[in-house]
Amino acid sequence: MGHNLVKKIREERLMSKAELARKAGVSPLTMDRVEKGKSCRMETKRKIILAFGYKLSEKDRVFPEE
Repeated sequence: MGHNLVKKIREERLMSKAELARKAGVSPLTMDRVEKGKSCRMETKRKIILAFGYKLSEKDRVFPEE
């Protein structure tokens, strides 16, 4: 189980899970699994980081300890 800040950041930005999933180009089911800390592919993490408007070099702001 990985720890990430996806849900926290999404809620701070007042985004729905579906909205973030659409922006990142992943399914809402995938977004749900990521928020629950389940493992996901590096490509999925990359899409989520970019959907939040971060640079890939800022990945630790979303996925710390990886």
